[in-house]
Amino acid sequence: MKSGVIAIVGRPNVGKSTIFNRIVGERVSITEDTPGVTRDRIYAKSEWIGNIFSIIDTGGIELADQPYQEEIRAQVQIAIDEADVIIMVANGNFGITDDDIYIANLLQKQNKPIVLAVNFIDDQTKMMNIYEFYNLGLGDPIATSGVHGIGIGDLLDSCIEYLPEAKVKNNDEGIRIAVIGEPNVGKSSIVNALLNEERSIVSNIQGTTRDSIDTEFKYNGKPYVIVDTAGIRKRGKIYEKIEKYSVLRAMSAIDKCDVVLLLIDAQQGIREQDKHVGGFAKDAHKPCIIVVNKWDVVEKDDKTMNTYIEKIRNEFTYLSYAPILFVSAKTRQRVNTIIPEVDRVYENAKRRIPTNILNEVIMDTQMFNPSPTKNGKRFKVFYGTQVSIEPPTFVLSCNDPNLIHFSYERFLENTFRSRFDFEGTPIKLIFRKKINE
Repeated sequence: MKSGVIAIVGRPNVGKSTIFNRIVGERVSITEDTPGVTRDRIYAKSEWIGNIFSIIDTGGIELADQPYQEEIRAQVQIAIDEADVIIMVANGNFGITDDDIYIANLLQKQNKPIVLAVNFIDDQTKMMNIYEFYNLGLGDPIATSGVHGIGIGDLLDSCIEYLPEAKVKNNDEGIRIAVIGEPNVGKSSIVNALLNEERSIVSNIQGTTRDSIDTEFKYNGKPYVIVDTAGIRKRGKIYEKIEKYSVLRAMSAIDKCDVVLLLIDAQQGIREQDKHVGGFAKDAHKPCIIVVNKWDVVEKDDKTMNTYIEKIRNEFTYLSYAPILFVSAKTRQRVNTIIPEVDRVYENAKRRIPTNILNEVIMDTQMFNPSPTKNGKRFKVFYGTQVSIEPPTFVLSCNDPNLIHFSYERFLENTFRSRFDFEGTPIKLIFRKKINE
């Protein structure tokens, strides 16, 4: 399997965002006929024939002195630096422009694979338009139409050829832990407290950690790798050019990790962006622990911790399975509870339930708590089996998946969690209609 990062670049109004949306499979980037709509980078995950990759949409580069052009060029350069493969998009209706020549020359200096897409080739009558683009010196142009999906498969096939092979995890390195959170919540301080040494720079300046830093260490003789990621903040509040791609690095760290530590600043309380960051861990289906840092500076009574837990549960309903720890990196208060909790949730993520025990629980659950009827019919599970781990995934054979109400699906998940210890890890329930043999 191949994996990596693909960046899409080109001048304004050549259809970069339309191709990006077509590859991702949904309308993520804004697409308009006005040049310069995409100023910031936009990234997403996608898959092609079993190969999973990140893809970045960028703003349009042009020679003319247009607003935000300096910022756009800086961001495009960062995207190019991040990428394993670069797609250059050109407009097949207009032929080669001075901007195309400038961009092609820029890309040829990067020493990275380049795939040339000539866009807006909507039918066979326009196929002759692509031959002019050989003059850019970027190899064979691929005729595409982002709007109609023409040539996108050929484009991805060419990109996949250049992507590196996905790295297989080395079990000898131990559990990989990604530390994520908004800037200035104490991620580097937590890492240093766990390592018991100053491996990461600690500073009160937001955005000190610009890249993801991997550090191997041992705890009670067991190996671990901890990844201190750059702070993730809301796109509209990101001002520094380099920092705009720190989110991509953090997302990459989440994808490669085994357990996520989501840090919250106890002083600041729960902010909207904390919930956004937590969504990254959920979407990646990773085991998660919510770590409330700087607990030493909070004025407390006998109800403070329970009140805080209640707030977290209300705000992070989608992470209801995540255990909550209250620590202080500065004083080392309860920092020693983090790694044992990492071990526990990771073991839960790898837990396998014997099929006979699983089906006993399913039958008992339906006997005492049958699903409500829908259009005179009742949802029923006939049997289930666990098909994978990390996260634990169950296929449930049923009479009709369309009959299940989301509340009953949640009830089944909560039942599995109460009967089997899945604290800290997401679980997946897949409902399939039983085929009568």
